[in-house]
Amino acid sequence: MQQSYRTVDIERRGYGRRYSMLPVDDLQREGFSIDFTGAYMRPEMIDIQPGDIVRWREGERQLQGQVAEVRREADALHVRVEDTVPLPPEAFYP
Repeated sequence: MQQSYRTVDIERRGYGRRYSMLPVDDLQREGFSIDFTGAYMRPEMIDIQPGDIVRWREGERQLQGQVAEVRREADALHVRVEDTVPLPPEAFYP
């Protein structure tokens, strides 16, 4: 079985793009999680804050939501996303 490579883009208003193609382990319309078990990177090294804009692809559709909550554990980062909407097909975010 082939596993898909899931990523998100994070943008902060007034700052710009924080992360492009940030790999995530679990991605749903309600949020995403990253598992850091055995990794050099730690959850506290990822700068995601409530209010940040999240964009990702779901099939051929691009979605956008706003970070509502960020929860860090010893080996995991959990981000809850709200106000998720599909973007128009002509939307372009390099």
